[in-house]
Amino acid sequence: MINNSPKLYIGTAGWSYEDWVPSFYPFAQSKDLSWLQYYSRFFNVVEVNSTYYTYLSPKIAENWMRQLDDNKEFLFTIKLHQDFTHKRSFGDEQIKNVNLILDILKRSDRLGGLLLQFPYSFECNDASIDYIRRLIDIFDACEKFVEVRHNSWQNKNTKTITLCTIDQPQIGQSLEFKPIVGNDTVYLRFHGRNEKAWKKSINSFGKKMTYSERSARYEYLYSIGELYEIDQKIKEIYDKVKKVFVIMNNHPHGDAVANAFELLHLLKNREKINLPGTIIKSYPRLKGIASNKLKL
Repeated sequence: MINNSPKLYIGTAGWSYEDWVPSFYPFAQSKDLSWLQYYSRFFNVVEVNSTYYTYLSPKIAENWMRQLDDNKEFLFTIKLHQDFTHKRSFGDEQIKNVNLILDILKRSDRLGGLLLQFPYSFECNDASIDYIRRLIDIFDACEKFVEVRHNSWQNKNTKTITLCTIDQPQIGQSLEFKPIVGNDTVYLRFHGRNEKAWKKSINSFGKKMTYSERSARYEYLYSIGELYEIDQKIKEIYDKVKKVFVIMNNHPHGDAVANAFELLHLLKNREKINLPGTIIKSYPRLKGIASNKLKL
């Protein structure tokens, strides 16, 4: 056993995917079934990606809070809108819209942090560092996780910020997978290793793509061997952190859910975990990690 293990927050990037039926969400379900409530029975964090594309109404976040009223441990991490990270053009109105959502989550003690995801082209230089500092100052009331993808950021001093650790195909000058500690926290995002689809997506940059075309590069189920390797690399920094966030973004078909369960099992030192029968039907290899007797 590992002593002084950090607090684990393990989940997926988003929860509202129709292709998670029936691999995770049951096919036969009542109209009153809340996918968020169902998801929160098994995971303690979710990363909200819709906030990258749109400014959500506060009513949506308030509805999340009502749905999770009986689950006090569940956290949300919020992905910052692309106006701030990709377009880098925003004003007071955009800042206000982001803060409206953050404030609702903070009041309910459900805000895990704010994810600032920058594109591969965002290289490490003085201007980029100054820009990150500007955003950190703007959103100073919550923890920030900064995702950069270019290897010019490799091994940079991260004592004052939490750089994300990302796992994706090693294409061009991409960052390698190496857990990065900042502010007693590590935030890991797993995009899958579908190199062929990833290259195709890069070559299509700027073109209008369908949802299936955009999500194709995330079609990847991590093997047991890959997960063992990831487990060991994360545990190497256990004694340096108080919190570990693991977010699976290989979402097509429910692969993210299956791999999140498997990493939860490994990171908890092979502890058996509660699983829904739906996931076992789609991913039979998970049966060995289930603590509950499943009716399949």
